[in-house]
Order: sequence, then C-alpha cells, then structure tokens
Amino acid sequence: MRSAGLHPHPETPDGAVDAIEAAVHRGPGGVLTLSFLVTGRIELLRIPPRAAPIRTDELWKHTCFEAFLRAPGSDAYVELNLSPSSQWAAYAHSGYRERAPDPATPAPFIDADGGRTRFELRASVDVSRLPGLPADAPWRVGLSAVIEAADGRRTYWALAHPPGQPDFHHADAFALTLPPADPQ
Repeated sequence: MRSAGLHPHPETPDGAVDAIEAAVHRGPGGVLTLSFLVTGRIELLRIPPRAAPIRTDELWKHTCFEAFLRAPGSDAYVELNLSPSSQWAAYAHSGYRERAPDPATPAPFIDADGGRTRFELRASVDVSRLPGLPADAPWRVGLSAVIEAADGRRTYWALAHPPGQPDFHHADAFALTLPPADPQ
C-alpha cells in the first residue's frame, strides 16, 4: 500500500478541507484498491448522494476522486473517476488528453461514509484488462480529488501540480510509482 497526502492547487485555496490522504494498492489478480480520507469541516462540502453504480461522464463537476495510471516510458494512460455517489468512469488516453476508445471495465466497488470532520471514499477496481498497463511492470500514478463546496466552488487536490491551471492529466501529476503486485 502506498500512501501520500494530496495538496490543494495554489489558485484554488479552500478553508473547509484541512487535508486529504490517499492510498493505493495493487493486489493480485489485477485489483487496484484506493482510499481517500478528507478531513476538515465536511458540512461545508457538497457530497453527491448515493446513486446507482453506473458509468457516468463529467463526475469531475462535483466532488470526485481520481486515479491516473501509466506504464513508465509510455504516453498512454488510463483515468479512473470515482464519485461518492458510487457512479464511476474509466477513460483511456493515447497521449496527453488524447482520448482513445473507452476501456471495457467492470463496475468498481465504491463505498463512502463520513461525519462532521472526516469523509472517506474506498474503491476496488479490476484493472486487469485496462490497456497499456502490464501486470509485471511498475506504474506511474497520479491521485487527485475535486472537492465541491456547498456554494458550488471547486478546489483541486493532487499529489503534485504542474505550473498554471489545475491539470491532473499533466505528466508532473503522475508523482507516485506503484510496484507490481506481489504474486499470490
């Protein structure tokens, strides 16, 4: 399990969230496990209510947690969007923001809960059939979050931010190396 803190983009400061801790693990059989723990004044955030766990576009317009996965030396990458509602999306990219056909991905398991000072999203995703991610190689990973305040403002959190506007797709955002899963 690799854990790291996410950092707010300097142009989108937020007083409601104190910290976001993210963790990711590559398990045997191609299961990727993710968790995001948000601490702060949760009542000031807009958390999407539970909904049917269906593939849904534009989740980033509301509170959403994301993972970007790429094999070292490759321009291709996969983007996973995970909503507290249990809605999700998976996108393949052949290069920087160049969409490829969407991968056939089974619905992930997403669970979310929280209280006044903490909110956590946990997800398990079968990534064994995602394109361009060899099981026996390390991956470069970007972990990020879009947090929507009750007034509709959004803040952008990531392991690392490139200069300029928030951009989770930028190569600088792939700041974590995830080793191959241990064999069973």
